[in-house]
Amino acid sequence: MAEDAGCEAFKWPVTREQALFAAAPATPAGAELAVGAAADLALVPADKAGFTLPPERAPAGGTFGAVASVEVPAGGAIQISLSGEAWIDVIQDGKAIKSAGYSGVKTCPGIRKSVRFKLAAGPAIVQFSGAKKAELKVAVLTPE
Repeated sequence: MAEDAGCEAFKWPVTREQALFAAAPATPAGAELAVGAAADLALVPADKAGFTLPPERAPAGGTFGAVASVEVPAGGAIQISLSGEAWIDVIQDGKAIKSAGYSGVKTCPGIRKSVRFKLAAGPAIVQFSGAKKAELKVAVLTPE
């Protein structure tokens, strides 16, 4: 997969995501996402997603979303990468956390965006919204 020249346009490597997405298990909305793994997340119509807080970017009508949880490791840095177009909100202690870095590329097969967050260790909620399809591959990793 390293021959995908479009993937080199990301600000950081996405080779781990490419390998994980190939075998991502089907995962229902509401599940816990494991750091170091990927999931093929089943999305629901955005108005039925049960967002904890309204998404920072209001989802368009007819789009899909999901809420999931993650246990943030010591060090607090996580990188969430997606296979398709969707907005990511991370919520910790009831507050939306601004991203610490973003990279999006339309020319990388299978990976559309990767977003980094700096959080406190412990539980966090991840909201996905505005997706045009009802499934989305998601990888949660610690940044390289």
